[in-house]
Amino acid sequence: MRSLLAAFLLVLAASHARADKIVLVAGGGDGGDSTEATKAKLIQPFGVDFSVGGDTILIVEMAKGERLRAITREGKLVTMAGTGEKGDAGDGGDARKATFNGMHSLATGPGLTIFLADTWNNRVRAYSVGTGNVTAFAGTGEKGFIGDGGPAKDAKFDGVFCVGFDPDKKNLYITDLGNKRIRKVDMKSNVVTTVAGNGQRGVPKDGEDATKQPLIDPRAHAVDKDGNIWILERGGHALRVVDAKGKIRTVAGTGKAGATTGKGLEAQMNGPKHLCIDRDGSVLIADTENHRVLRFNPKDNTLSLVAGTGKKGKSLGDGDPLKAEFNQPHGVIVQPKTGDIYISDASNGRVLKIVREKP
Repeated sequence: MRSLLAAFLLVLAASHARADKIVLVAGGGDGGDSTEATKAKLIQPFGVDFSVGGDTILIVEMAKGERLRAITREGKLVTMAGTGEKGDAGDGGDARKATFNGMHSLATGPGLTIFLADTWNNRVRAYSVGTGNVTAFAGTGEKGFIGDGGPAKDAKFDGVFCVGFDPDKKNLYITDLGNKRIRKVDMKSNVVTTVAGNGQRGVPKDGEDATKQPLIDPRAHAVDKDGNIWILERGGHALRVVDAKGKIRTVAGTGKAGATTGKGLEAQMNGPKHLCIDRDGSVLIADTENHRVLRFNPKDNTLSLVAGTGKKGKSLGDGDPLKAEFNQPHGVIVQPKTGDIYISDASNGRVLKIVREKP
């Protein structure tokens, strides 16, 4: 009996040791001279991505930060682009001397290039890792809606809130919030087209062509390996999907703000602002105003809690993701090699990581 009890306790201890754990990656410092990522100060970190090899963590700071920053393999925080001042200058030159206006997200693309959602400059800009320069990629900088069927650099957008590639990096998708559309740029031809939204505000009808239906306020998108385009609506408090045939439907959210889980169309979110595709095909959601991270499972159409108590705060809950507190998480992404979940806890000025349980 004792041997059986001892064996049970060992299994229990091993299981507990393998549990997911949330830890600090960067930020939370007091603004001193430290270059150590976990001691340095971050200002409104919104978007997180990784270098091509996955060894370097990339971060964009929003309105009061205005910088592209990186965490090296040694844990050092460095600035790659941006002076820290708001503006719209520096194309063709040293990115560290360039200015941006409210960057919300970023995406690592082909050719060692990082694409930046320069949100309130209404355009996408490209940072070259090789040269350290920043250049114009999509959008004239003038607010508006023109350009479908033509070169991306000649198009007009109205608030570029999210940029993200399909898995093959053949197309860069752009969340054009003010125009209530999701648009894409073919990376080979550089031609821009609309893939969802007709420019009107409203709830789309299930099963209809995505380009002929309204959207409320698309805030972010993600494309999975099957060609599905997942769209998160902030004021719509909903998750929608456009399938490979171009048909749209709502899969989670009632349309009203709330904080529940369960069946997707009965569950409620509050101002969700970012999402990504996990390695199992499920969708991770930064439920921003509920201060939590959720998971939508397409297999059973349910919404479940991944991290956060729902209470605004700073506690990491002794490493338990379900006991951790956030303050307006604005970004969530999965590290491609490890599967760890990175969360930009924007109003706490930090980036966190959920170290996944190893089988």
